[in-house]
Amino acid sequence: MENAIFARGLQAFQEELGLNGYTLLVASSSYRPDLEEKQIRTLLARGADALLLIGFDRRPEVTEMLRERGVPHLVAWAHDPSSQTPSVGFDNRTAMADLARTVIEYGHTRIAMISAPTDGNDRARDRVSGVRDAAAGRGLDPAAIQILETPYSFENGAEAFGILMNHSPRPTAVICGNDILAIGAMSKATEMGLSVPDDVSITGFDDIEVARVVTPKLTTVHVPHREMGRLSATALIERLQHEKPEAHMQLFTDIRLRETLRVV
Repeated sequence: MENAIFARGLQAFQEELGLNGYTLLVASSSYRPDLEEKQIRTLLARGADALLLIGFDRRPEVTEMLRERGVPHLVAWAHDPSSQTPSVGFDNRTAMADLARTVIEYGHTRIAMISAPTDGNDRARDRVSGVRDAAAGRGLDPAAIQILETPYSFENGAEAFGILMNHSPRPTAVICGNDILAIGAMSKATEMGLSVPDDVSITGFDDIEVARVVTPKLTTVHVPHREMGRLSATALIERLQHEKPEAHMQLFTDIRLRETLRVV
């Protein structure tokens, strides 16, 4: 709930539910699986008709409980066709690998990454893996990429950027796991007297509104948040009303090249 990257998707999810006579109840677990399990059980006890879950990271017993109770549910913001839980989302690993390859093709070999915490967050883990995949595929050593994990916030992104830029040699490009961390990194660069992208390139992920209005405008991965929210609601409603078989639905991202990435 404190993360802007979910706002547009959840708004579209709620709008589509409302058009079909359903009300949205929201619970935020802050990536704590124990709290999420408690919230799921509480929502079910109070008669929730269906559940939208963010990501696949949770105890198998929770998914099995939902299946045994026959509660329609699906995962959003991630895609795994091998999972028994249906999903409406995108491949985080591939999306980040595409961006990282672009960074490398721009000539960057000294690359660092600011990631959200990977514990309990499969999307963050996949994005880290995507950067490493791209490095290995372009002949770079994935182990040489310094990765700092920090919670989502502008302040944490700024602090992590400062730490990375105090290393020698400095990275020429910092790939961030989301736009919030990236914009925090940009603010710290300005504070340190560094020019983006002349001294260091910075990229984000998600393409939230502020990515297009900051100066310089942020290069990032565009995620179809509203489409994902709308389709998630439609899939759950169809399951509730028509017993439609649950299935995976993959959406696709694209890179928005703006002003914070340059050729070296």
